[in-house]
Amino acid sequence: MYCRDDQHRREDRFVIDKHALIDPSARIAENVHIGPWTLIGANVEIDEGTWIGPHAVIQGPTRIGKDNKIYQFASIGEAPQDKRYKDEPTRLEIGDRNIFRECCTIHRGTVLGREVTKIGNDNLFMAYTHVAHDCIVGNQTIFANNASIAGHVSVGDYAHLGGMVGVHQFCSIGAHSFAAGGAIIFKDVPPFVTVSGYPAEAHGLNTVGLERRGYSAEAILALKRAYKVIFRQSLTIQEAISELNSMIQEIPEVKLFTDFLSKSERGIVR
Repeated sequence: MYCRDDQHRREDRFVIDKHALIDPSARIAENVHIGPWTLIGANVEIDEGTWIGPHAVIQGPTRIGKDNKIYQFASIGEAPQDKRYKDEPTRLEIGDRNIFRECCTIHRGTVLGREVTKIGNDNLFMAYTHVAHDCIVGNQTIFANNASIAGHVSVGDYAHLGGMVGVHQFCSIGAHSFAAGGAIIFKDVPPFVTVSGYPAEAHGLNTVGLERRGYSAEAILALKRAYKVIFRQSLTIQEAISELNSMIQEIPEVKLFTDFLSKSERGIVR
């Protein structure tokens, strides 16, 4: 990788438009597209194959991996919306093959949090979605239009947040879970679970998502049994974990439930 100024351009689909504004300290790989009137700030690193449309703003310190797509008016790597933030050099790290649609806002971390916001690979952030400071987003997630997560939220692999979903700060969203449109989440959402409402409540397993990802009928049936242990037997979290531990040898996926429950600090949606 190397630094290049705003005059450099190539004759194929990877081109830096002459109207793009690029800080001299930015490190941009050879085959990166940057559209007109996009601003790339100091301490930004962009890897090969990434496409950035017009009128986007990317501030640093930010590292963007390979083959990402960033659409117009997105704001990536801006300072966190935290009144305690005092211009410390916190970071944003983005993996590969993510899509950020129009008007996404993704903010860096804070020194009072993780000091970094991290986004994995192959995620889709639809228009007007928001990822706040110090969040951790896994792989293969979907944020539908206007879905927003507050600071310090963790989102597991393959989780799906529907349109207008809001997640309270410090919550954890489990892998393979599904939040229906408009859900407002104040507590942790366990893996595989579907939630909806304000405040969000559990409404069974995300069976459609599990089937799409190749889970067998036997595994889904076992996970339904695990769901009933947690949500239908009036057990405490520790009692539910004890009962679920006896199922792990039969169905290893149940361990995702027990690991998540044992780490939950806010309590889970019910």
